[in-house]
Amino acid sequence: MARQLTDLQLIERSIIKTYRKEIWNPFIEGVKNYRLVNEGDKIAVCISGGKDSMLMALLLRQLQRVSETDFELVYLVMDPGYHPANRQRIEENAARLGIPITVFESSIFDVAYGVNEGSPCYLCARMRRGHLYAKAQELGCNKIALGHHFTDVIETTLLGMFYGSQIQAMLPKLHSTNFEGMELIRPMYCVHEDAIIRWAKHNDLHFIQCACRFTESYHHSDDGIGKSKRQEIKMLIKDLRKTNPDIEHNIFKSIHAVCLDTMPGYKTGGEYHSFLDNY
Repeated sequence: MARQLTDLQLIERSIIKTYRKEIWNPFIEGVKNYRLVNEGDKIAVCISGGKDSMLMALLLRQLQRVSETDFELVYLVMDPGYHPANRQRIEENAARLGIPITVFESSIFDVAYGVNEGSPCYLCARMRRGHLYAKAQELGCNKIALGHHFTDVIETTLLGMFYGSQIQAMLPKLHSTNFEGMELIRPMYCVHEDAIIRWAKHNDLHFIQCACRFTESYHHSDDGIGKSKRQEIKMLIKDLRKTNPDIEHNIFKSIHAVCLDTMPGYKTGGEYHSFLDNY
């Protein structure tokens, strides 16, 4: 009689079997192409409690099992002031997925929510990253891994163009400017959000959405659509995809093939350059 697989084994198996083409292969492609994981790395896998970071944790754990590269993983959860129900959901999901999380607390939500002008989201994101870098460094890590995916890359690029008056993408890895020797990596850089959503539904997994006070009154469906500029971009791409199925892939390829010779201006190293400089 064949041995019956456990719930966790079925979830892990779905990544490398059912969703091999949609999730596992693009994950491996990103790790290899951008050289995200190296011998001797100690990586803090930063788990927010959402679908993206939880899947990232499973992907990196599976990579650790099969890779010839020797590296360590620490599963780091920062509680910036979650509602107790959200904190409980994170801990329950981590237990179900067999992820040994290390939890530390901060007061980021209190600080960011106290901002009187504009959205506190940018401030919150910067503060969260700083706290994660500091804790990871304290634990002896040289890298932090964030759960940004292919769809985030596309949306961020369009957000910069439409609302920030700049062409600025999201790098698959970058060195920290404030924490010497630390690096940020994005292992799911090539994984589409649609595939992540399908994987979660396939395994009947329910993760927290954005759990901050600023957005907790907004309605969020399982596809992550709420009320923000990012969600406007998400809906725009969804509409464009109806007539051009390759729209996201084309945007992704375009940020890998920027032709500076055709740009009237560009920035590098924080300095602005005009085509007139060498005209």
